[in-house]
Amino acid sequence: MKLIITGIVVALFGLATLFMSTSIFFDLFGIREKEGNYVLFVVIANFVCALLYLAGAYGFFKPKRWTTMLIVITAAVLIVTFIALGVYIFSGGIYEKKTVGAMAFRTLLTIGFAYIAYKNIPGKINSKTNHSN
Repeated sequence: MKLIITGIVVALFGLATLFMSTSIFFDLFGIREKEGNYVLFVVIANFVCALLYLAGAYGFFKPKRWTTMLIVITAAVLIVTFIALGVYIFSGGIYEKKTVGAMAFRTLLTIGFAYIAYKNIPGKINSKTNHSN
C-alpha cells in the first residue's frame, strides 16, 4: 500500500511539475508573467524531472526494480541543478527567492521518494538477487 500511495504522490507531483514547466515554456494561462524572473535552466530541469517522475510513478505502481535508480537519477538532476542555481545566483543572476525554496523542497522530496523506493521495492540497487524486472 505504501508503494501505491507513493506512486500516486509521485504521479501527481510529476503532473503538476509538467503543467508548470510547459506553462512557462509556452506562456500558458499567463503563468510566465506570474513566475517573474524564472531561471530557464531550472525550468528545463524541472520539465525533465516531470517526465522522470511519471515513469517513476509507474515503477512504484508495478514495483519495478529500476524505479529506485530512476528516482536517484531524478534526485541527482535536481542536486546538480540546485548547485548550478547557487553558482548562477552568486554570479549575479536574476532570480526569484521562491525558486530557491521550491528547489530545496523538490530536491528533498525526491530524495524521500528515492529512499522509499530503496527500502520497499524488491531487487533494490544493492541486492544480489536475480529479479527480471
